Amino acid sequence: MNKVFLLLGGNQGNVFETFSLARHKISEKVGPVSLASSFYQSEAWGFESDHLFLNQVLLAETLLEPVELLQTLLEIETSLGRTRLAGVMESRSIDIDILFYNQQVIINPGLEIPHPRLHLRRFTLLPLAEIAPDMVHPLMGKTVAEILYSCNDNQAVHKVNPAVDQAG
Repeated sequence: MNKVFLLLGGNQGNVFETFSLARHKISEKVGPVSLASSFYQSEAWGFESDHLFLNQVLLAETLLEPVELLQTLLEIETSLGRTRLAGVMESRSIDIDILFYNQQVIINPGLEIPHPRLHLRRFTLLPLAEIAPDMVHPLMGKTVAEILYSCNDNQAVHKVNPAVDQAG
């Protein structure tokens, strides 16, 4: 089985519910989810939005090859209401990024693994470090914890409790 780290992100609609549906669909179509980080909230990264983003990292096991995995994740996003404008970063109900696929390095026009901006984003690194601090980035040769420690992103990222935040 291949081990894949996935980042869920979203800031439209009931994001906790959308993430729950996404985890269920990932378990069905990709493979079992063996670990899930806490939820983390932050402002939009790379564009302006009036709504905060929620993020969570999952570790799943899959028999899918990387390109097939990407296609399956895009289909899951679409089934959960995601629409895309080419080259435009915007608010969304769900986004599922492949952070790592085993220790493979894949660089082609449609797919880059490890995720090319993983090391730049605290909203990715904090939940990833929660469940895989000792995972070594195959291109950087550093652990996720080391990358987080040296990350220059000063954006505030906060752990949130879905039971409290959904009630409020």
